[in-house]
Amino acid sequence: MIRILAALSSVCLLAVPTSAQLRTPPASQAEVQLSYAPLVKQVSAAVVNVYASRVVTSQRARGFPFDDPLFAELFGGQAPSMPRERMQRSLGSGVLVGQEGIVVTNNHVIAGMTDVRVSLVDQREYDADIVLTDAVSDIAVLKIREAKDTFPVVPLADVEQIEVGDIVLAIGNPFGLGQSVSQGIISAVRRVQKKGGEQAVYLQTDAAINQGNSGGALIDMQGELVGINTSIFTKGGGSDGIGFAVPSSIVKLVVDAARAGDKVVRRPWLGAELQTVTREIAEAMGLERPTGALVADVVPASPAETAGLKAGDVITSIDGRPLEDPTALSYQLTIRKLGSTARLDVLRDGKTLRATLKTEPAPETVPRNEQVIAGNGPFTGAKVVNLSPAVAEEIGLDGPPRGVLVLDIERGSIAARLGLERGDRVLMLNDVKIEAVEDLAKVNAAMERLWKVTIQRNGQVQTRMFRL
Repeated sequence: MIRILAALSSVCLLAVPTSAQLRTPPASQAEVQLSYAPLVKQVSAAVVNVYASRVVTSQRARGFPFDDPLFAELFGGQAPSMPRERMQRSLGSGVLVGQEGIVVTNNHVIAGMTDVRVSLVDQREYDADIVLTDAVSDIAVLKIREAKDTFPVVPLADVEQIEVGDIVLAIGNPFGLGQSVSQGIISAVRRVQKKGGEQAVYLQTDAAINQGNSGGALIDMQGELVGINTSIFTKGGGSDGIGFAVPSSIVKLVVDAARAGDKVVRRPWLGAELQTVTREIAEAMGLERPTGALVADVVPASPAETAGLKAGDVITSIDGRPLEDPTALSYQLTIRKLGSTARLDVLRDGKTLRATLKTEPAPETVPRNEQVIAGNGPFTGAKVVNLSPAVAEEIGLDGPPRGVLVLDIERGSIAARLGLERGDRVLMLNDVKIEAVEDLAKVNAAMERLWKVTIQRNGQVQTRMFRL
């Protein structure tokens, strides 16, 4: 337990990289009885509670005299709709990563909220501004408002040194009970979750994570932040020992963008469609095992084309780091600095080639023209946008970056009632090919009763008929 002893010592020691440390089981009863208390005291001051809220206005007729039949009769049998306000609240956790009051939390904790307040373990409370949000990574950056103090921070760990079996602590505010600590290990270092077109890489841990832990710290035995707790896999609603955290490398990406004043998080763009190398493909290409990322298509004038990549190539490593699958390549590109270069090893026709890839952001090739569709058709109430490489990268969308994408659906709208969803790619409407937002708005405004809708959802093309 050399790592634990070093972390719990009251003497400040230089942190030793994880890969250079000796991992051994407890050798004595004394080692079994070691405490995490000094480590928790070191970190807990920088873990905060996050309280977010907004005022929601709804139109409702409720209570006497509005629900009285005689009163309603005066208004043609229907009581007048009266505005009602209610406070919608969200509770989560956050971590101080900047002495000037920079806090990271989950995007889903503060999404749609207007007022944010953070509370420290010493009971100090501050209002906070939302500086930057990134839905793809589910990370948001807050800044304590009018901060005059210097705040404690949790340093970011080198997540590339984290290994399965490393001991970690989860610190947060589950169920609003107050700051709590749970202990576990790293169960997996790269778990991929994909919803719609969005894809993200997480650390997996068996440390107990519950509602309210979102945005809290996952720390190693050096007191460094290895991840931001974000979600759990559960069948009963509670912690089943399968929790996920956004790795510190992605946290750093979003924090750096916030400090630079960026409005969105810009990531390196490959400009190629990738596929998993199956066992059949591996055998056909003479690979010992199915590994790497198969290039299925290359976008013209993209970094991939400039680097000389072609359809049929298999990318086997990046900067000497072997790649197991396309997700590994996407992650390794994401954490690299824009404007740098990456060295790719590529298998083509049985030979290994070397390619140099420039890490450039995705371009915005067409105007976004983001708008909510009006009219009489099935897309009424859908917020849509023209797709470009830049938009596709921002929302984590796979596939060709062209056409029209549904960004959101207004509640109670025609689009919502018909089951259209965020992430749907609009292909055709009443047999008219939809290539831009203007096309969709024009066709959707027609006075038709029968509608034929063709969309792409989760990679599958679907055609549906509706009567309105």
